[in-house]
Amino acid sequence: MSEAASRRLKARYAAERRFKLWGIAAILFSLLSLVVLLFTILGSGFTAFRQTHIRLELDLKAEQIAPPGTTDPRQIMQGNYGALILEALQQRFPEVQSRGERRRLQAMISAGAESQIGRMVVQNPALIGQKVSMWLPTSSDIDMFVKKQVDTDAPEDERRVKDNQVGWINALKASGDLELQFNTRFFTGADSREPELVGIWGGVVGSFYTLLVTLLVAFPLGIMAAIYLEEFAPKNRWTELIEVNINNLAAVPSIVYGLLGLAVFIGFFGMPRSAPMVGGLVLALMSLPVIIIAARAALRAVPPSIRHGALALGASPLQVVLHHVLPLAMPGILTGTIIAMAHALGETAPLLMIGMVAFIVDIPATPVDAATVLPVQIFMWADSPERGFVEKTSAAIIVLLVFLLLMNLTAILLRKKFERRW
Repeated sequence: MSEAASRRLKARYAAERRFKLWGIAAILFSLLSLVVLLFTILGSGFTAFRQTHIRLELDLKAEQIAPPGTTDPRQIMQGNYGALILEALQQRFPEVQSRGERRRLQAMISAGAESQIGRMVVQNPALIGQKVSMWLPTSSDIDMFVKKQVDTDAPEDERRVKDNQVGWINALKASGDLELQFNTRFFTGADSREPELVGIWGGVVGSFYTLLVTLLVAFPLGIMAAIYLEEFAPKNRWTELIEVNINNLAAVPSIVYGLLGLAVFIGFFGMPRSAPMVGGLVLALMSLPVIIIAARAALRAVPPSIRHGALALGASPLQVVLHHVLPLAMPGILTGTIIAMAHALGETAPLLMIGMVAFIVDIPATPVDAATVLPVQIFMWADSPERGFVEKTSAAIIVLLVFLLLMNLTAILLRKKFERRW
């Protein structure tokens, strides 16, 4: 080998090593960025799974609620529970006398505490006229202060929690009447204007109905289209045009599907806004090309010998596909479908166009009820200025990531369990 050829060979090997090093560096940088992102989300969101509560001794006076023996839920819920809370707080801190201090004292308790007491009395009307001990949620400002999510050393005029409130917090801590408890409301409630009262269950149910409609529409249509194109359609100019357009539709921005749903489903067919039914149809249109492509690839992976053997034994072409090819291709089809559904679960832009960004405080009971979905709820919380919504946004992102990881893990397990190598 000549000296010039030797130099070129060494230069080529050196270039290959540099290329490999750059590739490894890119992978490490991506992993590091992902780890930093995950730790940032976890660091700002895990505190939302616990909520600050204060224990109060409430005197459920009949004159503030309803006469003893009343069982009408509406009448009970109209009781003056705010006065009962203020009275319990003043009994706990009798030195509070001025109007401003009473207002600050009552502001420590969440606005949703009144409805919580009302629901308890509705469930057990015999409590009217008795004294009960209850753990009530604090306001978001107090909750953030206790969790040290704000600067607790800032001057009083720069804090939303004032010095006298800090003194009351310390007194309640010392007596064991203030503690952090598991935030069940976050997992069982719906949206709210108050950060300490928000929950993800309304978004979870809306996401479930939306994905259910998406699956029921996109899965059978996608399989049927893939079977026809791969097994029965003649290979001509029209089928080639259809295949090119399916591949192009898989790359169309998701917001275009939202505009299509707004124009067709809501504008032309008059379907209700903010309904999971419409959201599911829009996401089904978006997921359909991905499912078709995955299903065709899975059908194409089945060896031709399976088809030839079935035909040789007298099976019809339809029987060959339904009884032999489709069952063998189903693991790949399911994997592609789950990945498409996971992608649909994280979509926000097309659902914003059909009105699922509306403020919904009720949990939907059917796919045609007004609802929101978890990604849209995260979007709305992230746009709120209150500090309490920051941790709720991160906590909801954690829940959404868990769902996405579970769906992708299911796809991997299905592929590993049913995959066949030919």
